[in-house]
Amino acid sequence: MRLELTGRNLDISPPLRTQIERKLRKIERVLRDSALSAQIVCSIEKYRHVIEMTIHARGDHMLHGLGQGTTWQLAIKEAVAKIEKQARKVKTKWTSRKRRASGPRHLAPPPEPVRSVAADARPRIVRSRAEAVKPMTVEDAALRVGAGAETFVVFRNSTTDAINILYRRKDGHLGLIEPEA
Repeated sequence: MRLELTGRNLDISPPLRTQIERKLRKIERVLRDSALSAQIVCSIEKYRHVIEMTIHARGDHMLHGLGQGTTWQLAIKEAVAKIEKQARKVKTKWTSRKRRASGPRHLAPPPEPVRSVAADARPRIVRSRAEAVKPMTVEDAALRVGAGAETFVVFRNSTTDAINILYRRKDGHLGLIEPEA
């Protein structure tokens, strides 16, 4: 998070800077990587120490807190408490929005036209994803079919350099289809 620290009518001392940075880490833990930048203005008005904090978070969220006290510690604590409350509210909205999301919207399929008996007799061809034909041995293909949920494997036999198909049969054994030469 980028920090911009400004002092009105005073110079920012290194202990004050480290104290502010330490308190901002608390807000960074709540917002994680969402906190982009912080502008902090420190000023002294008579006996009051005033800290004005503005934190810019992702999604154009601006968190603002004003703290006043007789010491810098009290002013910083008050401002950070206000911003932390806002940060928790914003983060709760983000997480609840993620839980509510239903994913991509699915449209209802169009009504199917009335078909004749002859049209239903032909099987429908459904294309699946394209897969690369990898060179492997029959034993490697058997391990792949036996171990996984795949019912068949199309592969290039590394010994004969021909395309083969190894499939799981209904009786539990494996079948091998080799092309004729």
